[in-house]
Amino acid sequence: MGGSVHLSLSGFIRGMNSPEQGGDWRVATVQSRFASSIAGNLEKVAVVLKRLRRSKPDVVLFPECMLTGYRFDFVRLNGEEIRAALRQVAQWAREFDMNLIVGTPAFRNGRLQNCAVAFDRRGRLVHCYAKCQLTEADRKVFTPGDHIALFKLDGVCCSTIICHERRYPELVRLAVMAGAQVLFHPNAGLDSLSVSRSKRGGRDGIAVRAFENAIYYVFANSVGPQGGGKWSAGDAKIVAPSGRVLRLAGNEVEEAITAKIDLSLATRKYAKDSFEEPAFLRDTWKNVVREVKERANSEGGLEL
Repeated sequence: MGGSVHLSLSGFIRGMNSPEQGGDWRVATVQSRFASSIAGNLEKVAVVLKRLRRSKPDVVLFPECMLTGYRFDFVRLNGEEIRAALRQVAQWAREFDMNLIVGTPAFRNGRLQNCAVAFDRRGRLVHCYAKCQLTEADRKVFTPGDHIALFKLDGVCCSTIICHERRYPELVRLAVMAGAQVLFHPNAGLDSLSVSRSKRGGRDGIAVRAFENAIYYVFANSVGPQGGGKWSAGDAKIVAPSGRVLRLAGNEVEEAITAKIDLSLATRKYAKDSFEEPAFLRDTWKNVVREVKERANSEGGLEL
C-alpha cells in the first residue's frame, strides 16, 4: 500500500472553515507497556483492537512510539520494517472499521522523526504529524517537525501533539483556532518514580488545556516501569471541554478506556474569541492561522 499526505489546498481550507461538527462520537485511548520488538508491539495493537470491537469506538489512540517502544535503539531502525508495520495498522483500520492514531518513529524525506500517524476507517493515510518540540534525548536521534497537526476523521477536525509538547500551549491553541475540536495526545512517560507519582490521578494540566480551548482532550500513555529505573504514570484519560475527566485509567496495568463525546460541546469558544479581541491582533491571527492550515495540508513525505 502506498500513501502520502497530499490534499487539495483550497478544499482543505474550506473544510477547516466549516462550522463545528455536532453529534456523538465514541473515542478510545490506550495505555500500554511496550514489547521489546516491533512484532511484539503490533501484537499488542491487535489485542486491543479485538477487545474494543464490541464497544465499536469511532477512533482509537495509541501511545507515543507504540510500534517500537520508546527505549528502542532508533539508530538501528529499519525503514521498511516500520513501513510494513504501518501498512498492517492501515489494514486493521479497514478490518475493524475504526479510525486509528498510532505513535511511531517514521522516515520522512530521509529524516527520522517521532510521529503520530492517523488512518481513517478505510485504512487511508490521513495525516502524519512529526513532534517539533523535542527533548534532549529525542534530539540525539530525531529531526523535529515543522507544522501543526490538523486533519479530519469522520468529518471531525482534529489535532495532535506528542508527549513533551503538552508544555507548549500554542501548538494546541493555534490548531483550535484553525478548527480542531478534539486533541489527541500520545505520550510515553519516562520519569523517575517520584516524578511519575506526582503526575498521577490526572494532576498534569490536561484538564486546563481542554477547558481553556473548549475542546475534548484524549490522552494515551505508557504505564508502569519502563526499564532503567524509569516509570510512566499511566493515567490515560478522556477530558471534556468543561475540564471534567470523563474516563481515567489507572497507573499500574495496561488498559483501554472509551467514552461517548458530544461534539456540539466542543465549541472552541475561547480560541474563536481570540480573533476578535484585542483588535490589534486580528489580522495577525488570521494570517498565522491561514499558514497553519496551509502547512498542515502540504506537509507530507510519508510513503507506505
